[in-house]
Amino acid sequence: MKIYVCGYAYHTQRLYGQHKPGFCEYVFRLQTEGTCEAKVNGHMYTIKQGDLLMIHPDDHYELFIKENQESGDYYLVGNGSWLAKWWERSPKPVWSHIGVDENLISLWRSIIIEERRPASSKSEELSLSLVQSLCFYIERAVRETSIELTRPYAVTRMMRYIEEHALGAFKVADVALHAGLSVSRSIQLFKSSTGKTMLEYAHEIRLSSAINRMTYTTMTLEHIAEECGFGSYPYFHKVFKKKYGTAPGVWRTKF
Repeated sequence: MKIYVCGYAYHTQRLYGQHKPGFCEYVFRLQTEGTCEAKVNGHMYTIKQGDLLMIHPDDHYELFIKENQESGDYYLVGNGSWLAKWWERSPKPVWSHIGVDENLISLWRSIIIEERRPASSKSEELSLSLVQSLCFYIERAVRETSIELTRPYAVTRMMRYIEEHALGAFKVADVALHAGLSVSRSIQLFKSSTGKTMLEYAHEIRLSSAINRMTYTTMTLEHIAEECGFGSYPYFHKVFKKKYGTAPGVWRTKF
């Protein structure tokens, strides 16, 4: 894989750029601030915060930023056999709204930093792994926010927030705020879309983490309960037994 350019850009002045078919370059562009316009294969898009563009080498792509229009984005341009195979394995829409995910941004920044290193200290293996991770992350984000899904995008955002914070203390109000909804609306929408409450979803994540620790470490059950977000062993015992029909200690001796 060859990375030609990877970085972040913020524009406040007029800009025009284009990518003509035949350049053999794949282009990724995530809008993080402001707005701009893009034209791909004759179709015009208004690009807003959280919008992702994925441009194939055969696409004709034009980018328009107007005078005094503020626009910020992360971008990556590259090619190679791995990238070509990854692109073909699943549909890659030109435009997707995947939101601005801090984990994705952090991964993008890691690639930028690695690419800035002088050749003598740059690790090609690390660069490849980071770009592959970025591609897999983008692929999942696009799939989860596809219009083909019956689950609203706001629910996906709530699920990602819970997954990230499940092992600590979080409030339903925090989840609702992350999704841009009221508490009552977030509770109703999450339950109707997933068939479970936010707490039940958090418990699934906590129990999975607890089982991993019970299986592969010698940590005490009290310590596991605390590390996995249950707060106390009695509460962990209660939730575990309700789910699996046996106490954590008994389960551990069997497995």
